[in-house]
Amino acid sequence: MVLGAATDDSDYEDSTWEEELAGPAGDMADKEDAEPVTGRPRSQRVNSLFSEDELIEDYYNAPPANGGSVWSDNSPSPRPPAPTFSSSSPGTLSDSMEGTATAQLSPTIKAGWLDKNPPQGSYIYQRRWVKLDADYLRYFDSEKDPYSKRFIPVSSISRITSIGDQKFEVITNNRNFVFRAESDADRNEWIWTLQQIVEERKSKALERTSISLTINGATDLVDKSGFLELRGFKHKLFVVVAGDKVFLYKNAEDYRLGIGITYIEMNLGNVKEVDRRGFDLTTPYRIFSFSADSDQEKEEWVEAMQQSISEALSNSEVAERIWLVESNRFCADCGSPKPDWASINLCVVICKRCAGEHRGLGPGITKVRSLKMDRKVWTEELIELFHQIGNAVANQFWAANVPPSEAITPTSSSQERRHFLIAKYREGKYRRYHPLFGNQEELNRALCAAVTTSDLAETQALLFCGAAVNCATGDPQCPTPLALAEKSGQRLQMEFLLHNKTSEMPRLEVGGSEEKPYSVPLPSVTHNGFLYKTPSMAKPVSERKGQEEFSRRWCTLQDGILSYYENDRNAVPNGEIKVEEIVCLVNNSPHTHGIESTFEVYIETERLYLFGLESPDSAREWLKSIAKSFVHPRAEELLALDFERIGRLHYKGGLNLERAKEGWFALAGSVLHVCFEDSERQEPLQLRKLQELSIQGDNEVLVLVERRRTLYIQGERKLDFLGWVHAIQKAAGSSGDTLSEQQLTESDVPLLVDRCIDYITQCGLTSEGIYRKSGQNSKTTSLLEMLRRDARSVRLKEGEHQVDDVANTLKRFFRDLGDGLFTRQWGQDWLRATALEDEEAKISEYRRLLGTLPTVNRATLKALINHLFRVQRFSAENQMNTHNLAIVFGPTLFQTDGKDYKAGRVVEDLISHYVKIFNVNDQEMKKQQDEIMAIMKMREAASSGTQQAGDFICTVYLEEKKTEAEQHVKIPATMTAEELTFEILDRRKIVMKEKDYWSCFEVNEREEAERPLHYSEKVLPILHCLGTESYLVVKKQMSMENMLIYLASRVGDCKHGMMKFREERNLLGLGLSTGFHDRYFILNSTCLRLYKEVRSLKQRTPHLENVSRGWGAQPGRAGGPAPSALTRLPRVNPKSNPVVARVPITARSWMRQPQAMGSSVCYSCPQCCHPSPLAPVLGGASACTPIIWGPPVWGYGCPLLQAAGDGDGEGAGAAWRGWAGLAPPSHGHWIGLL
Repeated sequence: MVLGAATDDSDYEDSTWEEELAGPAGDMADKEDAEPVTGRPRSQRVNSLFSEDELIEDYYNAPPANGGSVWSDNSPSPRPPAPTFSSSSPGTLSDSMEGTATAQLSPTIKAGWLDKNPPQGSYIYQRRWVKLDADYLRYFDSEKDPYSKRFIPVSSISRITSIGDQKFEVITNNRNFVFRAESDADRNEWIWTLQQIVEERKSKALERTSISLTINGATDLVDKSGFLELRGFKHKLFVVVAGDKVFLYKNAEDYRLGIGITYIEMNLGNVKEVDRRGFDLTTPYRIFSFSADSDQEKEEWVEAMQQSISEALSNSEVAERIWLVESNRFCADCGSPKPDWASINLCVVICKRCAGEHRGLGPGITKVRSLKMDRKVWTEELIELFHQIGNAVANQFWAANVPPSEAITPTSSSQERRHFLIAKYREGKYRRYHPLFGNQEELNRALCAAVTTSDLAETQALLFCGAAVNCATGDPQCPTPLALAEKSGQRLQMEFLLHNKTSEMPRLEVGGSEEKPYSVPLPSVTHNGFLYKTPSMAKPVSERKGQEEFSRRWCTLQDGILSYYENDRNAVPNGEIKVEEIVCLVNNSPHTHGIESTFEVYIETERLYLFGLESPDSAREWLKSIAKSFVHPRAEELLALDFERIGRLHYKGGLNLERAKEGWFALAGSVLHVCFEDSERQEPLQLRKLQELSIQGDNEVLVLVERRRTLYIQGERKLDFLGWVHAIQKAAGSSGDTLSEQQLTESDVPLLVDRCIDYITQCGLTSEGIYRKSGQNSKTTSLLEMLRRDARSVRLKEGEHQVDDVANTLKRFFRDLGDGLFTRQWGQDWLRATALEDEEAKISEYRRLLGTLPTVNRATLKALINHLFRVQRFSAENQMNTHNLAIVFGPTLFQTDGKDYKAGRVVEDLISHYVKIFNVNDQEMKKQQDEIMAIMKMREAASSGTQQAGDFICTVYLEEKKTEAEQHVKIPATMTAEELTFEILDRRKIVMKEKDYWSCFEVNEREEAERPLHYSEKVLPILHCLGTESYLVVKKQMSMENMLIYLASRVGDCKHGMMKFREERNLLGLGLSTGFHDRYFILNSTCLRLYKEVRSLKQRTPHLENVSRGWGAQPGRAGGPAPSALTRLPRVNPKSNPVVARVPITARSWMRQPQAMGSSVCYSCPQCCHPSPLAPVLGGASACTPIIWGPPVWGYGCPLLQAAGDGDGEGAGAAWRGWAGLAPPSHGHWIGLL
């Protein structure tokens, strides 16, 4: 035995501990603190987490049993080097890094009963159950106890010796532990087993000495550490949260030595706040009731333990594989061991603290994913990519020139990390510049060569020094580097390119790497007073906070800092919030929580602070003061709004979608006010009038589509971004039962009304008893509920919805309308107007009353009466003349019982005098008459066959025109090309495989031409136009793979100049040409834009909803001053006005331009610049990615290519299942050229 070393007979007894283990878990937290009593007899037990010799040292100051120092004389130093802490082994040497932080216990190597050496002054040995595993030697009161009385890290054991009488001694650097076995054989077996484990650990430690030195010695992986009170113990314990475990130590010195009391596996844990400073850690075996020094400390402890639980429940399989590469075992940025996060586009493995700062850079710079929780992301190719690149290769490029003074370490602060990461990745300050840097053409050429090899380091250097990921290769078969990599069989090159499709290149910002979003000083705002406050949170407030959960704090806003104190007499704040870190401020609705008026403050580090006041006026003053202190001066006009939410977000929009910009946003009611980076005034977005509102990517981009623009809001911080998404979605929906609270069209008609009128116009004008017959009550109720919830997402289709159900839904909507269509204020005036005998006076009165209605009511009334005017024109078929419609709609619109006919008389007068009352001009009237005639012709054509009106039998071929391939199909009026394709495949029982792209083609044998139908094209109008030499065939889209490759390309060629342009405004094919005009065009790889003149900033808004096909040069058709022309032909659609646009080609270069870009080209809509629907597959291709359908075919002397959209987004999503398995944008406006 080594003399002089402290013999540790450390069993700290505590009756409270034992009683808690014996009693039910629910009673544990209610016990009073146990006060130790001095001089108690041996039979009494104090604090079982402590050993009795330490109890004596603590309370009696007794000397050690051997009378010497507590430090070994043989020890080289009374204070050995600080051990490395790992998530699996506290206080052990750095060799513990070979293990993994899993939630599973290490397998027990040996276990059994041993006698523990007696406490000082006692001769009675203590019987203990001892367990040995690969990491720890632990002993317990019994074999059933889940928590140990002491654990000794195996890595801290220096040797094990026999000391006779069945005893053996475990010697560590600072303490010795004596055990006695039941026999010499048992003792020898324990000694041999311990020696084997210790020697194995020592050999592994030697192998890793060089690794530990590379990170400056010992390194902590501690998430949180410090002193906490634990119910049942007089003195505070030193608690450590590390990885998936929580460790308990008697004091900080024991933690430094690595010898602790017990640890708690968090895979079975649950954390709950119980009061202002207290919280419980609950396991199936015990409730640990902790108490912190302050409420802020408590918040940090709770968050750390919750993250530990998440880590314990995660899967470490991917992490283990990534860590097989030695450099990946340490954070690429700060050097912390066991990093369990990664940037999948930069191919670096990073620690949790650096990952938080990476997220702040935005997804355009770095895409952060967890090694343990984002399992679906980690494909075999991506894991292999991290093996080939990883931290070593990546840092040879990104960190080639890091000055020692600027490097960060595991102990660096968040601000230091942020500065470093901005300089490293956003600015590329330390990167190794490629010799070709600055020569774009040479960089692109070198990239095309590099992707055909396995040199990933070269590809990385080229790409992040400016090479374009989608540069032109000059090879028509492989137009992009991605295609070249695929052709060369370079899977890892493909993976790297795909993850960097939308990566932003490093750029030095003017003003250095300062991360503040302000270029001018913020105004100094001062405010103070009492506020109610809850603990800060790391997740959205999902439940109502009761009044008892708020604490009253004295708060001051001064010198750019919001501070909160225990009371107004305290000089030291409990916590502070820097206003420059505030990213969002939310004004909650009254009584959202237990305090009447509350507001939320979000900061950059993903924390949320909830404040409240009982006085709404005082809360409003605080809101205005805080908002004024952090909102940029250029967005100052937003402060005048009665906002619900205000803050800064990154967005993309307009013509430049390469780089995200920072804007200021304020949500007030259903209007989103935006101050764009390059705009001097705020612009309002009417959320209820959006054409589309969707989430793209992994909840990272919110897409808002208006008629004239598309806005992409990026979620760089998850916490406040989720709040914005939910708030905008709610504001964009219907919020009440009045007309003004509904989702609206551009013409201020409720979308619900527009959907129903549109459907009945197409499918029900000739339906007998329309609006008189009642639909099924259950279907009406269900449909009305769906339309009220979100009419934007509802598509009414014939077959799925019955005409009478839709008609009944429209009537019920008006009957249940909150203020009525005519409003309560003016409703009686409308009824009194029916008493006027003079028709002209009556019409004049109706027109006056029409002007008094709110805008939405007036627009809705006009749309409805216009619809009823059409319905009565078909009264011969539907038996609903003006009088019958008035009988139905009078009581409905005026919400009366219908006992008198005054309400009906108003509706009858409005229909009869529709033209005069609503000022309908001759051109508009002619348009409606032509539409009615076209609908009647279509109905007559449909009913002329053997089938009932609306159905048509036609022959469709499968794959080729053969008798055995014929399929006779009944075609309803609403059947789309997609539905026909599925019908044919279902009949032949053909199962679509993963890369099968089936579509329906229109084939013209005489012209030797064919075109694939757009998935949402109605088939019936096409059949009526087919000649005897044409037919439909369903077959595979053989060139889709090539198209997908082409879609990955954004070719840099462009053309601009003046051209003659003529637009024919048609009305179902009957219209007048407006003649040719000089217009300025810009053509690039992604879109064709039209401007009125060269200096114009506003691009032309073309009506491409009904474009059906794009034709090449047609010399005899253009009729213009040029020898050839590009012509867009319309598709018949009774819903809207088609457009025929002819663009005469005055220069051959315009015709050659598309051919220079590849074998086929299709341009997306210049109106919306909507992102490609293939963006998720192709790594997030930016807006205006071309959409092309069909192989090159020939007709009219040139190739023919179809690319059309349905205009209203019908069938978005599922409609592409049979094509490319992808969801298109909900408004497809595309024109195709070849």
